[in-house]
Amino acid sequence: MNAYFWDGETVIWPKADMLKGTMMSIIQRQLERLDIPQRHEAITLKRLGELSGAAVMNSWTPGIPVTAIASNVIEEARQFINLLHKAYEAEPANFP
Repeated sequence: MNAYFWDGETVIWPKADMLKGTMMSIIQRQLERLDIPQRHEAITLKRLGELSGAAVMNSWTPGIPVTAIASNVIEEARQFINLLHKAYEAEPANFP
């Protein structure tokens, strides 16, 4: 499962060792196609308070809201989750 974050405009991928699986590749490719900014940066517990949303993905879903990490409460960003699902649904079934 991979975590990623939202600052209200940009999808933030943590700078961390992650297995870039099929779902992550689809989401990154389709966010780029939709002109949604993306960047990689270090995410600390302190930084969480500045973010607008968080989600996790795995092989069966592009985004499940995360509403707390440790003692940090994170508002559920429905716009972010909807965007992730929209990106996934935009992937053609026969992508080469």
